[in-house]
Amino acid sequence: MSSEPRPAPFRIPEGIFAELAAGGGSAAAVEFLVRGERARRLLLLRTLLDRVGPLSTPLAPAAEAWHALKEAAGRAPEPVDRLLLAPATGAWIAHLLRRIHGTATGPPLWAEAGHLGALATAASLLAGTRTDLRVPLADGGLNLPGLGLAQLPDAEPGVTVGQARTDDGRLTLTGPARNGGTGTLTVRPATESLGGEGVPGGAFAASAVEDPAGHGQPSASWLPLRTLTLATPTGSVAIPLDDLDPYRDLDDPLPPARLDQAEAEAWQRLFEEAVALLAEPGGTGPGRFDPAAIRAVVPWGRTSTAPPAPSAVRVSASSGDSFGAMVIARPSSALALAETLVHEFQHSKLAALLHLFPLLDDDRVERYYAPWRADPRHLTGLLHGAYAFTGVAGFWRDRLGAAWDDRTGTRDEGAAELAGYHFALRRLQSRLVVRTLLAEGRLTAQGRALVSGLAGTLDGWLRERVPPAALARARTAAALHRTEWRLRNVVPVADPGYRPDSPRFRPDRTSWPDVRTHAFATRPTAPRTGDEYLAAGNPAAALVRYDDELTADPAEPHTLAGWIVARAALDPGRTARRILARPELLTPLPSG
Repeated sequence: MSSEPRPAPFRIPEGIFAELAAGGGSAAAVEFLVRGERARRLLLLRTLLDRVGPLSTPLAPAAEAWHALKEAAGRAPEPVDRLLLAPATGAWIAHLLRRIHGTATGPPLWAEAGHLGALATAASLLAGTRTDLRVPLADGGLNLPGLGLAQLPDAEPGVTVGQARTDDGRLTLTGPARNGGTGTLTVRPATESLGGEGVPGGAFAASAVEDPAGHGQPSASWLPLRTLTLATPTGSVAIPLDDLDPYRDLDDPLPPARLDQAEAEAWQRLFEEAVALLAEPGGTGPGRFDPAAIRAVVPWGRTSTAPPAPSAVRVSASSGDSFGAMVIARPSSALALAETLVHEFQHSKLAALLHLFPLLDDDRVERYYAPWRADPRHLTGLLHGAYAFTGVAGFWRDRLGAAWDDRTGTRDEGAAELAGYHFALRRLQSRLVVRTLLAEGRLTAQGRALVSGLAGTLDGWLRERVPPAALARARTAAALHRTEWRLRNVVPVADPGYRPDSPRFRPDRTSWPDVRTHAFATRPTAPRTGDEYLAAGNPAAALVRYDDELTADPAEPHTLAGWIVARAALDPGRTARRILARPELLTPLPSG
């Protein structure tokens, strides 16, 4: 391991770029991106070391911690390399660089810079080397990346300085206690596999808090990092289920949020079911990837099985600084989790490509319509959305193929309706965004090649068969979202020279829930509301319901959007197309 930059340029093979541009990516393509991320990570780490070296600190100097880390890498290069490539390490480097540049806040700067000592201590434990470093403690706790959290007994609260000594895989941690004395913890750190013992990628098979002096320190503890078990043809892989690392949330540091045992086990069960869906044969196209490429799953929003999890994923996120990590609010549905794994890994792939070369010239002005957002987006956001949702469309295309298996004659009409709707909706929305990206003229040569690759994938998919009712609902849902987005965001401008794709935005716009995208996924059997009648393919009955609702509030955007789309369905033509293009100009005339 070396932090020195290498002079040789990074060149992406043409075949690998073609795979990624189409929205997919083989194991070789993903491995190429990982190599690029490693080079970038080491360059950023070198920059960071130069910046934190002169800092005044009560901790071990950065050079001393770095020396310990390099010594460990010499003894055990693979586990230490995994530690440096861990998503939380990338998030820490990026956050600390922002701190140094004054664009982020957090604990005392010396304490955040001292996280390097925690990394070095973890590396030493993985390699079995000997170290003795002063490290930052948070309420008496020392997070050891990739291993877990060591907690001193009766510790002094706040940010303090501790001493971490390692020898042959054993940690002895000391630090200030509340009574003015010193707390001590001796432990052989280990991760905890949720899916069985002996999983490669975990640190050790077991851990134990030692009390050799017999003092009895019941509040001293070791919280192991839990790992999800992924079974593969070549053996099991451990994927961190990270509820401990302060930099797991892909942004500012935060305290541990330990899952109770039942919730952790629920994650393992659901992950196994989701991975089984992704393991269905089909190649390396969009929507398919090896889950072993996931570097961390970060639970969000719940630490217990109560209340029951919703069927859909309410929150998910990823960051370019943390390749392969996914922040996810656990759903109850394996299908929803599998879709989210695909979605977030698409973001990781594109972020890694953006680290290799610029794909577009983005002024970062948020002016563009994104079919999966309530707010306007900038071009980079559009590109990320198009890439992610092309993968999602591919995921649902595979589900449709499984429901309509021509080889076996299998016909699961319910599954085909659901998968067909999502496939039709996401291919249509992604192609709309791809057209915007190509038309704006802000793509670099590589960016145009990438987006053209996506266009080729989507154009082929648009010709593929989908159940007619599902296709109709998808088209209606897409029209409803765009119509409501313009009603809520865009200022009506009647100037004939006005470009609808360059709107002026309302200063009073607010976020709004997109309830229709998932509501239209299934056809209502007993419709009652305007939306339900529209989803059932009865725009005339829908229009009557929307008329009634608009009597009370003629400008309510959600209802008005339904009225406009229902009216256009009943009377298609040039006038309807004009209204759908600029619905914000319409003065609603219910019953007209």
